[in-house]
Amino acid sequence: MVDAAKEPEALVNNIVAAGNLNSNVPDLQIFSYADIEMATSAFSFENKLGEGGYGPVYKGILENGQEIAVKKLSKTSTQGFEEFKNEVTLTAKLQHVNLVRVLGFCIERDEQMLIYEYMPNKSLDFYLFDPARRFLLDWSKRIQVIEGITQGLLYLQEYSRLKVIHRDLKASNILLDNEMKPKISDFGMAKIFAKDEHEANTDRIVGTYGYIPPEYARQGLYSTKYDVYSFGVLLLQIISGKKNAYCYGQEEDLNLLDYAYELWKSGKGMELMDPSLDDTFSSCKLITCLQIALLCVQENASDRPPMLKVFSMLRGETAALTVPKRPAFSTKRNEDHEGNKSELQQENCSMNDTTMSQMEAR
Repeated sequence: MVDAAKEPEALVNNIVAAGNLNSNVPDLQIFSYADIEMATSAFSFENKLGEGGYGPVYKGILENGQEIAVKKLSKTSTQGFEEFKNEVTLTAKLQHVNLVRVLGFCIERDEQMLIYEYMPNKSLDFYLFDPARRFLLDWSKRIQVIEGITQGLLYLQEYSRLKVIHRDLKASNILLDNEMKPKISDFGMAKIFAKDEHEANTDRIVGTYGYIPPEYARQGLYSTKYDVYSFGVLLLQIISGKKNAYCYGQEEDLNLLDYAYELWKSGKGMELMDPSLDDTFSSCKLITCLQIALLCVQENASDRPPMLKVFSMLRGETAALTVPKRPAFSTKRNEDHEGNKSELQQENCSMNDTTMSQMEAR
């Protein structure tokens, strides 16, 4: 990891250069340590909102009364200065209603802190997987969440000046504002593509188990179809209220993707759904979302629809949906074709939402 204290001037210069690319991008503020310490009551336990792979997150109130969220790099975090710099400089180039806005940063006293707009309703996973709070997200609100995430991804892939691959899209990285509208957060792992660039390769695998596609896990290949895959997993979770870290089915031997496919294939797709949801009076149907999600988590990246097509399907603008094949990492596929059971396939029922900072590609 690069010592942040050695690079503050270079980081500031990078951000200035990023901001100058587009005069409509507001300047990011460089906060002093004293400002943030005062805003968070010296990083008090009462102001702690949670903790992720990067480190703890605190709520703060600036002198002008503005509420902020402060993400502070933990000394033990496997994420480092590159991820910090990546998020700050990239966010300076991106602006969309469905992306969390970074207000600025602090790099005094060897600290690496990101200062965001405060999102009062926490993250999507806080509601989806809680037996009581899930009722606060009825189907109309979940449609709003799905549409917002879709719009955010469309902006990243199609409509911004850059083509951006997020690479860590998951329920805990979808934050909710005071109207429960979603904003995609955490761009530390994101990659920028040229507009005419379609695929890249890395030997440093990052992301979250359960959300990463097979071509990335096995070969380090990534493209916009990486985020399509992650969106498909997330869509399954939104309609079912189920985590992908558990096993399902009569034998309890199926991951969420396999379980969803088996139910859909046998005409029992509604058994997957969160029982609190009612789509009777909605034009957006749960069973349609299930089929779209399954198309997004196909084994081969070329079989996954681009986000523009996903958007069109969700709006009911596609006459007939493609029939999905078995999803990626399917244990049932192994029953059809013996052998070649990968390490990740064997771990189907123990995957969780832990972000990987590095894992060698296979």
